[in-house]
Amino acid sequence: MSKLELTNETVEVVRKELAFQGHFRVTRYFFRHGLHQGGQSDIISREVFERGQAGAVLPYDPGRDEVVLIRQFRAGAYVAGHHPFTWETVAGIIEDGETAEAMVRREAVEESGLTITDIWPIQNIMLTPGACSEACRIFLGRANTENAGGIFGLEAEGENIFVKVLPFSEAFAMVERNEVDNAVTVVALQWLALRRDEVRRRWS
Repeated sequence: MSKLELTNETVEVVRKELAFQGHFRVTRYFFRHGLHQGGQSDIISREVFERGQAGAVLPYDPGRDEVVLIRQFRAGAYVAGHHPFTWETVAGIIEDGETAEAMVRREAVEESGLTITDIWPIQNIMLTPGACSEACRIFLGRANTENAGGIFGLEAEGENIFVKVLPFSEAFAMVERNEVDNAVTVVALQWLALRRDEVRRRWS
């Protein structure tokens, strides 16, 4: 399949300034970009929420055909009018000098008590590209779910995480019932729905 040719998709950063610095940072950028019909745009300003780059892993036991989801309070979901506790994959922010793979293995232990053995890359997605610089590298992680479950998280970081083992069929049914509204988790479960037979063959 040939790659779609797109021309004049250039961007120039004219200047930037700090708009807010708290637990997270907001930077105000001034851009000029190429126009699809040719030429350049006027200078536009956009505030960008910057919190680093993220990674996520969906723990999966191919022998038991089970996944592990976590559930915790999310302020953004509450403010948006969604249920304040959301079903999610294990996830976190990649630290300086750390690979995404190393981070999700670390977070799997902290957030779910699970050791991830094999890693299968799923996708690298932008979460809110119009307003946030964060991208998330999503993985499937092989894990033993036999004794999984319980309450995890780092108390020092205010984490209180409920860990639940689910048959894949039930987890995917939750997506279809719109009970999972975390985008990364939906992507991971839908990807596994398409590739599950292949994953189970390779990880048998």
